[in-house]
Amino acid sequence: MSDFWIILTASIVAINAGLLGCFLLLRKMAMVGDAISHAVLPGIVIAYYFSGDKTSGLLLLGATLTGVLASFIIDFLSRKAKIQGDASIGITYTLLFALGMIMISTWMQGNVDIDMECVLYGDIALIHMDKIIVDGNLYLGPRAFFVEIIAFAIIGFSLLFGFKGFKLLAFNIDYARSLGINTGKWHYALMTLVSLTTVVAFEVVGAVLVVGFLIIPPATAQLVSTKLKVMLLLTCIFGISAVILGYYLAIWWNVSITGAMVMVSGIIFFGVLIGQRILKSNKQNVEFAEGQF
Repeated sequence: MSDFWIILTASIVAINAGLLGCFLLLRKMAMVGDAISHAVLPGIVIAYYFSGDKTSGLLLLGATLTGVLASFIIDFLSRKAKIQGDASIGITYTLLFALGMIMISTWMQGNVDIDMECVLYGDIALIHMDKIIVDGNLYLGPRAFFVEIIAFAIIGFSLLFGFKGFKLLAFNIDYARSLGINTGKWHYALMTLVSLTTVVAFEVVGAVLVVGFLIIPPATAQLVSTKLKVMLLLTCIFGISAVILGYYLAIWWNVSITGAMVMVSGIIFFGVLIGQRILKSNKQNVEFAEGQF
């Protein structure tokens, strides 16, 4: 039964991350998810300091707000200070991550009990240990599953009703501005969703898996189609496929489940890439042969 919950929860994570990853990829901001996954540490530490509870909603709020702050700093450095995008990301996440580490080791020494590996890397194999049970014996499932379902509902609702705005932001930001659309609002809405997705998955599957699904399945889908709706659908299919195959591969080889899922996702990417190249080469050969007659 634990196999079912692990696969189902990881699949929802793959969908949540992949849907947002498509928009990040089209905006050439794929590594923002990685930056946010490290930059939220100060928010987690401060929230834990005031709540004293690792399960408190304040941790999610603090981390999400810090993630939005990180995206604001990245945007400011890129647009106002004219610093390269990748440099802006590197400066921001290393600075905030280092600040979080200092808070843990000195400012809050002895008052904060945060497992860094758990916060950043997680362990999806252990999600069944945090169960939701009602009436003393009715097992509804692991808490991680319901957390991800809530995140999925928020992301799905946001993309459904804000699809046009996010699409214009991804494909043609200048055209969006010419229409009088507040592109800043849509940018920070997207960054908030990315922060939420990254944070809720920390203790569930870990930052490595989230960042992998933010980038690899959307990049694979983009190889097949540049139509946004098709990309979104293919991203979900590639992500879920990587989860299922990666899980059983991890069981077979007795290796990290998270690592196996990301590795399979990468294998799918290179498989699609090679297949696309072969098809393109064959098409060119056929066209050349037809041109000889």
